Amino acid sequence: MPLDGFLPNSLLYSQFVKLWQSRKSEELTFRLFCSLHGASDGERMNAEILAAMDFYEKEKGISRDVLSGAVQEAVLSAAKKAVGPARELRVAMDPKSGELRAYAKLIVADRVISKHDQISVYDARKTKADAKIGDELEIEVTTGDFGRIASQYAKQALIQQIRRAEKQLIFSEFKDRVGDIVSGTVRRFERSDVLVDLGKYEALLPNRERVPTEEYQVGERIRCYVKAVEQGAHGPEIILSRADPRFVIKLFQVEVSEISDGTIEIKGIAREPGFRTKLAVYTRDEKVDPVGACVGLRGQRVKNIVRELNNEKVDIIKWSSNIREFITNALAPAKLKTFEIDEARRRVKIITSEDQLSLAIGKRGQNARLTSKLTGWQVDIEAEVVVTKGFDEQVAEAVNSLAAIPGITREQADVLVHHGILRLEDLLQAEAGDLADMPQIGEAAAAIVAAARAEAAKRNFNIGDNSSNGA
Repeated sequence: MPLDGFLPNSLLYSQFVKLWQSRKSEELTFRLFCSLHGASDGERMNAEILAAMDFYEKEKGISRDVLSGAVQEAVLSAAKKAVGPARELRVAMDPKSGELRAYAKLIVADRVISKHDQISVYDARKTKADAKIGDELEIEVTTGDFGRIASQYAKQALIQQIRRAEKQLIFSEFKDRVGDIVSGTVRRFERSDVLVDLGKYEALLPNRERVPTEEYQVGERIRCYVKAVEQGAHGPEIILSRADPRFVIKLFQVEVSEISDGTIEIKGIAREPGFRTKLAVYTRDEKVDPVGACVGLRGQRVKNIVRELNNEKVDIIKWSSNIREFITNALAPAKLKTFEIDEARRRVKIITSEDQLSLAIGKRGQNARLTSKLTGWQVDIEAEVVVTKGFDEQVAEAVNSLAAIPGITREQADVLVHHGILRLEDLLQAEAGDLADMPQIGEAAAAIVAAARAEAAKRNFNIGDNSSNGA
């Protein structure tokens, strides 16, 4: 007994393609199932269902076995509505011809009480000549009317099966592509999230993974980093990112052959998406300049990456195991004066001149902040404190300086300073006669000059032509 009304006879393959390409798959499936009425016994071989399955297989990559199972399960759901509670109802589909058949396991009975569970001996022996009461036979069943409700139910079941198969394909194909760069087209927006068409699949670029300085337009082609394949509320989701630091690393691996072959290692990265990235590189090969190789001839390699990042600044830094050298490279071209390194707390205090402070810290502290992220050390940068000495302090300092010369007393040094002789160099230029006229110096002038000469000789001073006068 054939399962009447299960085979479409009016939907052409060209209509199927047209509907699918216009993204009306639900309308297509509805028409597919609503065109099932009126099929004869000789029309069970259905080329149209096979054509539809071929299309799904080629365009969506869903295997024929999965599609066949989806059709059978969908038709079975519809048959349960139309046929009723038949015992152990099942639907079989011939994968070559597309022929669908529904079967139920009925028990042979002398008197049929429930037509859904039993079959008479007379009817059973039409199928099996030696059938007897109590035997269980699998009989092909049919429906009197495959109504609109059953068709709708079958349509929804088939759509769900195909969506489930598509999502499973997403997971199986992309679970091994995490970490790759893919190219897609901006399809639409859901609030601040971006839906990206990757061809067979649709991926999500969440707002948290967007670069804040970038704006996207529908139809625009963008490249993204595959960050994860997650099981969401509606099945597997491909999560993309343009803000992840690993996106920049992957771009360098693609652009710089020395990184991809292992000659150059990327030791660290710190990024503020859309603004600035610092990348630390290193090589064991002394013949290779890691920074120069990443920059490329005339800067072409790094220019390609900066262009992809929409002009985000990229600093390429030579890595060093010496933290002082590493931080100096990271903060270049700022000139640093002194370092105070706290190994236990992994903290570095840097002193720089006032004019270099803003260059070292960067705009809104960005340079220092990225250096901390890159090195893993807390970096504190301060300007050098310049103390302005008062007049009395300068006088006292000059007196102490001259009084430190053997043979010159503090009182004599005080007199010399108040007469404008502040340093040893000044004293060497003075004549003994000039010193003799000073109060409290007098006859000690010659001894003072001699003491100055002796100190100059000790310090390897160049006394000069005038120093011999007045000896």
